[in-house]
Amino acid sequence: MIDSDFIAGLPKAELHLHIEGSLEPELMFALAKRNGIAIPFASIEDVRAAYNFSRLQDFLDIYYAGADVLREAQDFHDLAAAYFDRAAADGVVHAEIMFDPQTHTARGVAFETVITGLLSAIDEAKAKHGMSVQLILSFLRHLDEADAIATLDAARPWVDRIGAVGLDSSELGHPPEKFARVFAQARALGLKLVAHAGEEGPPEYVYQALDLLGVDRLDHGNRSLEDPLLVTRLARSGMTLTVCPLSNLKLCVVDDMTAHPIDRMLREGLRATVNSDDPAYFGGYIADNYRAIAAARGLGRDDLVTLARNSFLGSFLPDAAVTEHLARLDAYVAQAPAA
Repeated sequence: MIDSDFIAGLPKAELHLHIEGSLEPELMFALAKRNGIAIPFASIEDVRAAYNFSRLQDFLDIYYAGADVLREAQDFHDLAAAYFDRAAADGVVHAEIMFDPQTHTARGVAFETVITGLLSAIDEAKAKHGMSVQLILSFLRHLDEADAIATLDAARPWVDRIGAVGLDSSELGHPPEKFARVFAQARALGLKLVAHAGEEGPPEYVYQALDLLGVDRLDHGNRSLEDPLLVTRLARSGMTLTVCPLSNLKLCVVDDMTAHPIDRMLREGLRATVNSDDPAYFGGYIADNYRAIAAARGLGRDDLVTLARNSFLGSFLPDAAVTEHLARLDAYVAQAPAA
């Protein structure tokens, strides 16, 4: 029996969420109408049917097409506000969300339009839900590093409102080493560093993310398990892995949720966390991911609490804030009714 209410109420942080990937079909249609944009879908049902993809590139093609409805600052505000409402209902008290400015600037949408809409929604989430939020500016790895550097330059006026930079999009054929210079520039600006590695790409991409980019956190990282020395290194260093179970299933990183390695990661001493990645496309928000992995792998309350604890330890919050969240988590567990 899945401890569904316990999961929903469990205080947690979400560390791997692409805000464009939270665009639900209903909002896509509403924004298309508001902005007078033709979309290649006749109905919400058609959109959901298009989500029947089986590999990362097929998903990305739909993802970028859907993002075309985002044109004005209010659109980005509405997108993020809808996510924050869902996340709060799932027990999220802190979120570190990725956004892909190049997806929008390539369409003629100004960086300022994107970030001002997101920041206004962040301010609203703090007032409405008491939620803290940090932005992660993600570079699209299928583009060249010069484009990433130009994007980082465009972000400089808002660098005090950005917590980190990241690296996403098509992994195969675009190793982390391709972006070593822009990551060094971001580090010099005082930003934290994260990167997708070891989702489709081999363990070598994880080594590059660690050694050439100097990441503070690893997004996905599933394929690290193929290399025992790498597993030992990640465990000894306390490197956080932002694992996304429903995404792994949808994109065939695992063939079946019963084969997901999340509990193996915990046994190996890895600081694994559970996140929703692109929830509108992958079939569930963060509590859905907790429930799915608990059901498939038989995780008990202690495992679920460990995953939630890891989410705070792996966040970029100050130590004092992490301590407060961990105390809140412990209080919740202590007063929760027996399963």
